[in-house]
Order: sequence, then C-alpha cells, then structure tokens
Amino acid sequence: MNEEEKKVVKKMITLYCKGNHNTNGVLCTDCRELNEYAFARLSRCPFREEKPTCGSCSIHCYKPDKREQIKEVMRYAGPRMLFISPIYTLKHLYKEYKRDRNFEKATR
Repeated sequence: MNEEEKKVVKKMITLYCKGNHNTNGVLCTDCRELNEYAFARLSRCPFREEKPTCGSCSIHCYKPDKREQIKEVMRYAGPRMLFISPIYTLKHLYKEYKRDRNFEKATR
C-alpha cells in the first residue's frame, strides 16, 4: 500500500509544482525536497497496511513546516486529482469512508 500512496503523493506534488511553480513534470528544488520527505515518512509509518490517510491519522509524523507545505499541496491538488487520476482519488475517498465507518462502529 505504501508504494501506491507514494505514487499519489508524487502525482499531487507534481501537479502542485506545475501549477504554482511553472514547471513541466520536473519538480523544483522545494517540491523535490517535500516529495523526498513525504516518501521517507511513508516508509516509516508505524501503521503499515492499516495506515489511515495522513489527514485523519492520530500520529502526525511531519514536522510542522512540512505539514503546512503538504497541506497546501493537497488543498491545491486534491480537487484536481479527480480529473487527473480518478481511480486513485476514488480509492482515497473509499478509504476515508471505510475509516469513518469503522470509527463509528468502535464508538458505539
């Protein structure tokens, strides 16, 4: 699952970089650093296959400045991902839905 999430993060950062830094498929230095940082965090995630989406995770493993950067990327790229990678987007939404349903069952 981590490899799939890495692909999604890379697509989102690339989309953000292209739209905000006028690059064309090649990441600028800041976005490349953020991508490498995100990959490192995903590789070390303690939840492994049970990993929730980062936005709904109980452990925030990003440094505050990187967390703000990735939030900005996701706010920009998230809505656009439906048109760029609809399958990844639908999988992400389903994962969130499933997580919410499991949480509701656990609190009953």
